[in-house]
Amino acid sequence: MASRLRQNQSFLTDLFSGPFPGHGIIVNPPSVARPYPGDVCSDTHPIADWADWAEQSYLGMLTQHEQLDDQSVPYASLWTGTELFAAAFGCALHVYDDSPPAARPLVTTAGAADRLPQPSIDQPPLDRIWQLGDELRRRLGPQAILGVPDIQSPFDIAALIWNKQDLFLALYESPEAVDLLAAKCERLLSEFLRAFRERYGAVNYCHCPNAWAPPELGCWLSEDEAGCFGTAMFERFCLPTLTNLSQRFGGLFMHCCATADHQYDNFRRIPHLRGLNRVYQEPGAGPAITAFAGETVLIQAWQSEADYQRMLALAQPGSRFLFNLPHLPRDEAQRTIDRLRAAAATR
Repeated sequence: MASRLRQNQSFLTDLFSGPFPGHGIIVNPPSVARPYPGDVCSDTHPIADWADWAEQSYLGMLTQHEQLDDQSVPYASLWTGTELFAAAFGCALHVYDDSPPAARPLVTTAGAADRLPQPSIDQPPLDRIWQLGDELRRRLGPQAILGVPDIQSPFDIAALIWNKQDLFLALYESPEAVDLLAAKCERLLSEFLRAFRERYGAVNYCHCPNAWAPPELGCWLSEDEAGCFGTAMFERFCLPTLTNLSQRFGGLFMHCCATADHQYDNFRRIPHLRGLNRVYQEPGAGPAITAFAGETVLIQAWQSEADYQRMLALAQPGSRFLFNLPHLPRDEAQRTIDRLRAAAATR
């Protein structure tokens, strides 16, 4: 297994930053029921419950890695919802019975946003992430790869902290206050990601979807507010912090499930945007394939084999894809992998 793990790590490293090794395919592992309500950020369950879940998920990923000829790299996820960093600023949590918690807005005015202190990476609920990571490191040993919790972009975190309709007015009325809060969020993310790697060594910065890249190639985050405004607003309020993070960490990988095709030119301005995961709206994957061929790997998830076959048919010179297949029975999964590889070899 160790040799296959190294082989897959080498393949994915080249896919994102080296000579093209071929399109990648990852089959998602079997899911393990999470101990709702809440998640590790809330105190509805002890850390041990979340460690049990993360350990069982990791062992399932290891088993599948041994059975399938895909490009998976097993890792233990310190999974949370989107609330983590907003909660570190003091946002209260709304806990659901059967889904991740949500952060409640904390401020409504520029003055209140300006007065928010810079959080420490050791204060609640971030302290629970370190407790979970330490417990997983104790259980799984130093070689196991630990994956980060959910990572939202600096602007997306600000949009959780600042009541959104008030925030969007502030884009016009108090833009400097928006910049200040986004900068605080960027600083918290940077400090957390650096400390995570320093503390745990073997880490995976990917939080969405299921993938791996060496941490020196960049951090991963979700940028889901990009569909809420035009290109000038994105350039003004989002692009600077995304650029800073990419330059600081050696690259950027981004998830975006917004209606954001109009932002592709802005996305391309992010230095070393190594991977992009989109949830496509009309007209589908075509515009992204055109925009990012030769520049950025399109990481696709939550779609069918037929969708991936269509993407392969649309591939342009320089296109690079990483396909996340849903969990399938072993034999069916391997047949699907083989069909996709055969299709990729003919184009």
